[in-house]
Amino acid sequence: MARIGLLTMSDGRDYVANDIREFVQNAEKALVAALEADGHEVVVGVEEIWTNQLATSEARRVAAARPDLTIFHYPVWAFPHFTMLAAASTNGPLLLLASLDPVQPGMVGMLAGGGALDQIGRVHSRAWGGLTEEVAAQIRAATAVSRLCGSTFGKIGGRPMGMNTATANTDQWMATFGIDVEEIDQWEIVRRSEHVEQSRVTAGREWLERHAAGVHYDGKQLTPELLERQIRSYYAMRELIDEWNLDFSGIKGQPELTSHFTTMDITEAFLNDPYDWEGPKETHVTATEADMDGALTMQILKLLSGDPVLFADVRHYHSDLDIWDLANSGQHATWYAARSADPLENLAKTHFYPEVFFFPAGGASVHHIAAPGDATFARLTRLNGRYRLHVARGAFESYSDAENERLARLSTFEWPHAFTRLQVDASEFLSTFGANHIHAVPGDRVAELRAVARLLDIDWAGLGPLA
Repeated sequence: MARIGLLTMSDGRDYVANDIREFVQNAEKALVAALEADGHEVVVGVEEIWTNQLATSEARRVAAARPDLTIFHYPVWAFPHFTMLAAASTNGPLLLLASLDPVQPGMVGMLAGGGALDQIGRVHSRAWGGLTEEVAAQIRAATAVSRLCGSTFGKIGGRPMGMNTATANTDQWMATFGIDVEEIDQWEIVRRSEHVEQSRVTAGREWLERHAAGVHYDGKQLTPELLERQIRSYYAMRELIDEWNLDFSGIKGQPELTSHFTTMDITEAFLNDPYDWEGPKETHVTATEADMDGALTMQILKLLSGDPVLFADVRHYHSDLDIWDLANSGQHATWYAARSADPLENLAKTHFYPEVFFFPAGGASVHHIAAPGDATFARLTRLNGRYRLHVARGAFESYSDAENERLARLSTFEWPHAFTRLQVDASEFLSTFGANHIHAVPGDRVAELRAVARLLDIDWAGLGPLA
């Protein structure tokens, strides 16, 4: 949940401020109680703002707590310059929230203050009428943006296979998102994997063998030794994450590791999962092919939803069915197989097949069919150097076992597949979408993503009805 700063604005005339003080304070207490009931930590100003001096001092007091979002609360008419002064001393996302009361014109105060902020180009959001779902979406968006700032991305390896859309300018990331990039050579995975305790590796292999729908050893591309090498790579990444304090990551993989060591499919899938063979854990967003903008999109979706985030190639469009096959190596978190809180339910629908000829070093590919359900799809891309956010609504679909297999075998069967019906015409999508990778989380996150784009001053590139 969020840490929210709260500053309540009031009338600048002393005789009016004194007369309405009890009303203003009661409105503030009610708002604090509602926010705390939703699980948020609230940092409140000591006194309502009714002088220019208080506008600055109280804003500085609240800002010192580094809130994820600051709410300017308008239960009554408030002098607009209080908003301006408080905003000047407030860092981070800002939401103006007006009470709706026919006697006290809080909405007028919000509009006057918001208009003044517009004049100086201070980005903010507005809401009215209490803690609506729109306000909740604004809180989630502001919290996501706030938590991006000061985070670190671990880039393991460089640009994969000449993929320009997988590499971003680190200066631009710091300027736009406040994110630092720690570049780490892939050799660190190879080197560290040799020193992982064998008992942990054995336990991981046996857990997969015991609970998966199948571990399909073939004696060549997939052997117990190669599966253990992948598990060792997972632990090597966990070590790098802890040592370098990485908030999210990407692994190049191709072609060095996939040709001469092993694939990172097990590593990436279980880092993105909310569990592994040792029990529950926090997801760690990890993008294959060290896709920076892909990983950043995933991190935003994770911060908004709390769910594991899908990573996939836009692999194929079945024009006869109007269905997209979203698939990429073994990247999908196993959670998507059943979307269950019980890892064994997900593993029961997950197969580990020998890697295909693209990856001569071998290892296991993580195969499953994404469980059906509505989802929001997103991707950050750049148009002439400026960031934009593609967003579409859609749903994962699943069919009979025979039909799922038929469709999967039309591309690369061994990979995970998310059969998807997007709410966007294929010609529009293929003509405008700026990357080969796409990302998704369950449910409707469009309102939050719109707010994120506004807060970060990046362009909205909605697809289909969202355009």
